[in-house]
Amino acid sequence: MLDSLRSIVQEVNTADHLQSVLDITVARVKDAMGTEVCSIYLRESTLGRYVFSATEGLNKNFVGKISMAPTEGLVGQVAAREEPLNLDNAEAHPKFLFMPGIGEERFSAFLGVPIIHQRKVLGVLVIQQQTRRRFDEDDEAFLVTISAQLAGVIAHAQATGLLVALDDRGERQGSAKFRGVAGAPGIAIGHAVVVAPTADLNSVPMRRSKDIEEELEFFHECLEAVREDIKALGRKLASRLAKEEQALFDVYLSMLADNALAAEVDERIRDGEWAQGALSKVILKHVRTFEMMEDAYLKERATDVKDLGRRVLAYLQAANNGPVDYPERTVLVGEELTASMLGEVPPENLVGLISVRGSSNSHVAILARSMGIPTVMGAVDLPFTQIEGSEIILDGYNGHVYFNPSAELLHRFQSIYEEELQFSKELEALKDEPCVTTDDYRLPLWVNTGLQADIARSLDRGAEGVGLFRTEVPFLLRERFPSEEEQRKIYREQLEAFAPMPVTMRTLDVGGDKSLPYFPIEEDNPFLGWRGIRVTLDHPEIFLVQVRAMMKANAGLGNLRMMLPMISSVPELEEALELIYRAHDELVEELGFELELPLIGVMVEVPAAVYQARQFAKRVGFLSVGSNDLTQYLLAVDRNNARVADIYQAFHPAVLQALQHVVRDGHAEGRKVGICGELAGEPGAAVLLMAMGYDVLSMNATTLPKVKSVIRNISMKRAKEILAHVMTMENAAEVREYINQSIEESSSQRLVKAMMAEPVL
Repeated sequence: MLDSLRSIVQEVNTADHLQSVLDITVARVKDAMGTEVCSIYLRESTLGRYVFSATEGLNKNFVGKISMAPTEGLVGQVAAREEPLNLDNAEAHPKFLFMPGIGEERFSAFLGVPIIHQRKVLGVLVIQQQTRRRFDEDDEAFLVTISAQLAGVIAHAQATGLLVALDDRGERQGSAKFRGVAGAPGIAIGHAVVVAPTADLNSVPMRRSKDIEEELEFFHECLEAVREDIKALGRKLASRLAKEEQALFDVYLSMLADNALAAEVDERIRDGEWAQGALSKVILKHVRTFEMMEDAYLKERATDVKDLGRRVLAYLQAANNGPVDYPERTVLVGEELTASMLGEVPPENLVGLISVRGSSNSHVAILARSMGIPTVMGAVDLPFTQIEGSEIILDGYNGHVYFNPSAELLHRFQSIYEEELQFSKELEALKDEPCVTTDDYRLPLWVNTGLQADIARSLDRGAEGVGLFRTEVPFLLRERFPSEEEQRKIYREQLEAFAPMPVTMRTLDVGGDKSLPYFPIEEDNPFLGWRGIRVTLDHPEIFLVQVRAMMKANAGLGNLRMMLPMISSVPELEEALELIYRAHDELVEELGFELELPLIGVMVEVPAAVYQARQFAKRVGFLSVGSNDLTQYLLAVDRNNARVADIYQAFHPAVLQALQHVVRDGHAEGRKVGICGELAGEPGAAVLLMAMGYDVLSMNATTLPKVKSVIRNISMKRAKEILAHVMTMENAAEVREYINQSIEESSSQRLVKAMMAEPVL
């Protein structure tokens, strides 16, 4: 059965469109299970009806022509209950619905299982048999397994099918909506530019060729270059390989012959596709074919074909490696966007980001929020390779992407976009106003920085200090560890720009989802592995150079605060402090004058730190909660995983209780407690944090004016009443809804919109 399952899934993965997926599924499942009928009923999204979509064994003339309401028939029963239904006499069931013409009246035995993707029922997979019997447990388990495996494939095929093919003029004729996760708020209207890693066959965007003959010539030049590479490799290894092993290079060359793979690529190029896209489709088709073969030797040839395809693709990409033409309103799209990809686009042209992978708390999303770029993350069903150059609306409030939108939709979102601009201008007037509640409680608002561009943006929005300077950013932008002097200059620039306001510099925080290209950290479970302070304590030569550079940069300014990430125990903290004191003493001796020891703090971002906050506070000058990681670890949710993005809930009661615990314990030792995670920049959350007693909130510069606006329109007394009620609640959805309602009572409707950042469409 396992072999049958693998074979079915592999074959379905090669299908070009949704109907092929369905037809292959019903045919192969019917054969594998030895039944007389296999059918699929798909849910039509608009009316919710279940459409007879594919069959083997019933009347195919009715496919696509009949459907059932969600509550009708045995199919509706399976979908409604979201569990299998196994009957020996289907007609005797009270929910049985006779459908004239399709021919199922002859079949008594019925087994139906729901097809579920991301908690949504996509349809129902059914097998039937004339003999009156219940299918056994193995049959039921196999069908459930097939359904679970195929759900994602069917969802993706449905999404791809929404992108109607190009017409004769190469223009898109259809429009579609795709769901992702809200990454950074805002509306973006522009054209998609797809970016892909080098030599990744699965990420090549679909694009039309500008000159077919030129594209053919270009492809064959790259093909010949790879042939020469293969020949040279064969000659180099000739003395070390047996004769039969040397023959493998001849096999490679024959695959690259003009009458083999090349001929298929030529055909696609002549149909108007660019060389990279044509090559990708041909290679992936052959890879899947080999992978489906039962013979072990032939199955292994899939690796050879893939390797050859990557080699040719690398030449094609290298030759096309000139400056990319980014349109005036670029929406950057990729399977997994990185900071370096963002850096390639002229800032004045970049209006939005869409990443197939990741969540709202991925670092690229955090970076996008700090830069004020509307972003959608985790758009897993978006066929991103097929939208190059298409007009896109990106709704960063709700996590939606609209492909090739209608004129009406464009008009509606353009209105929202213009209203956003107007409201942002109004918020600019708050720049020099203090963040004070209506009953005169003063709450300092600081910013999180990391890029050079953050300095001007932060000061323009009235920041009163830096609660988190991400020192890993300069490390990420280099091909080696920066020297002590290079670091000193970078840190000095930050400290001078904000002086005399405080600047909190976090020591190097790599690992998890942040790996330096020249210092890779590969682990099975990186978020619970070697990261943060664990790395730098194991490499004191890196840590000492960094803290020396920070203290040198602080000379004569005195506004440096140093913060230690990922601390989980007292011995760990004491070891880090001992190194800092040692570096300070060495610098005083080396420089010949007294150098101020900066205020040192701890980031509270793991559950262990929550319950040792008081012990930490006795040893350092301040505490600062990193709510992103703390939420991740408390809820056991990978914040970069789009599949569980809805479980990552910053308003979860456990998170709120942990936040309250930290501030109480910190204050008990007379220490100031801040928060520098993304939660601080959410206006509704800021009200709760203020009421809990947090001494400072640090956020990205883009959200600071909105937070200030909401705080200035509420009293501390009311904030504490809201907090008291919220702490009695049992789920995050209730908390969020109550906060929104409460803020609406205290503020104008305009401010609530600023807080929720969610247009009603």
